[in-house]
Amino acid sequence: MYLVVIAWMYVVLMMAVAEASNTTGTVLGAIITFLLYGVLPMTIVVYVMRTPARRKERKAREAAEVAAAQASAEPDAGGHATGAAEAGSVAPVREKD
Repeated sequence: MYLVVIAWMYVVLMMAVAEASNTTGTVLGAIITFLLYGVLPMTIVVYVMRTPARRKERKAREAAEVAAAQASAEPDAGGHATGAAEAGSVAPVREKD
């Protein structure tokens, strides 16, 4: 994927050099040529070509978040009763019958 991008950027760089070194060309024309023929189209191409990889990374990140949420929601396997009184904690209040 990146080989095509590198090759095209080389071609555009050579076009910009030819524009700048031509007797009727200007450096501003070379910069505009490089930006409009090289940088702008290649950013769009790379963005579109990376879409499946970004989608895969996002799904993996979401799956990791779901797994972490499920792991933290699992019951305590410590063998103690749930809600056991700890030292210095407030005792639960019961209703009177």
